[in-house]
Amino acid sequence: MNVLVTGAAGFIGAHCVLRLLRDGHDVCGLDNFNDYYDPQLKHDRVAWVKALAGEFPLARIDLTDAASIDELFQSHRPDVVIHLAAQAGVRYSLQNPHAYVDSNLTGFLNILESCRRHPVKHLIYASSSSVYGANARTPYSVQDGVDHPLSLYAATKKANELMAHSYSHLFGIPCTGLRFFTVYGPWGRPDMSPIQFAKAIAEEQVLQLFNHGEHERDFTYIDDIIESIARLLERAPYPTVHRDREQPDPASSLAPWRIYNIGGQHPVALRSYVALLEKHLGRAARIELLPLQPGDVLNTCADASDLARATGFQPCVELEDGLGRFVDWFLDYYPQQPAHVLGAAELQRRRL
Repeated sequence: MNVLVTGAAGFIGAHCVLRLLRDGHDVCGLDNFNDYYDPQLKHDRVAWVKALAGEFPLARIDLTDAASIDELFQSHRPDVVIHLAAQAGVRYSLQNPHAYVDSNLTGFLNILESCRRHPVKHLIYASSSSVYGANARTPYSVQDGVDHPLSLYAATKKANELMAHSYSHLFGIPCTGLRFFTVYGPWGRPDMSPIQFAKAIAEEQVLQLFNHGEHERDFTYIDDIIESIARLLERAPYPTVHRDREQPDPASSLAPWRIYNIGGQHPVALRSYVALLEKHLGRAARIELLPLQPGDVLNTCADASDLARATGFQPCVELEDGLGRFVDWFLDYYPQQPAHVLGAAELQRRRL
């Protein structure tokens, strides 16, 4: 199929393009290579994909440029759009809220409009586990309400789900939203905890743990995310004809629209996560415990049973294995100065 991947130079986007090319699809990418973090990492991801799977067209377009996006749809004629481009980050949304409106709302509207003008078989777009916000019950289920976001980032992702539903209802665009849970792995974003924590530990800098390290996160390895997307590619949603009007399922609709969680389903305490990084890096962390930050969710845990029923797959990479693969990449991409690597006994002594 012809597949358009937005955010193709991003963390998930680059892995997605690689998988699609290897599966024999005709892929066109879109990315604006902005400087939210070092653009060199984005260029290096693209070079990595091309080295493993060959060349592919990659348009340098900003999501707010509606005319250029429409021209790209006109020229590539995608069967499927995988929309992964967005302004990410919970804490950054406190500093620069307009970036989230521009990219996540106006930008998504431009994608929806192009899907309307140039009909596609399936629009798959990234949502986020952050939409669950103040929900206290875990595991988070797609049948739960998500009406109390704790950050503007989360609010824009919830808005994307609503916008997609309206276009699905009005214009028959099959839309699937994916709520990702703490994705990690090689080529990850430097503003996320794996690289931030690994750098702090490797460089013997202070590692700040908010909420006094009491967070729990449902970590999801990148390969599990990509396998889920690949299986959903040709599974465009259908209207739920026999919808219970008394107790409607928030994850399905009379329109061709669906929502799925993609998460590891095994939440891990932040301190245990740090201990695994220490183990793989062979160095002890210098930890500073700090209060809860505005916008942070305390604990996350996915119920991915709907995904399993739809695709026959659910995330399966254990955190220790996934972090080992991440650290191998991290040490290769961010070469460290020679330093004494600690054994297990010394690591334990330093923690105490």
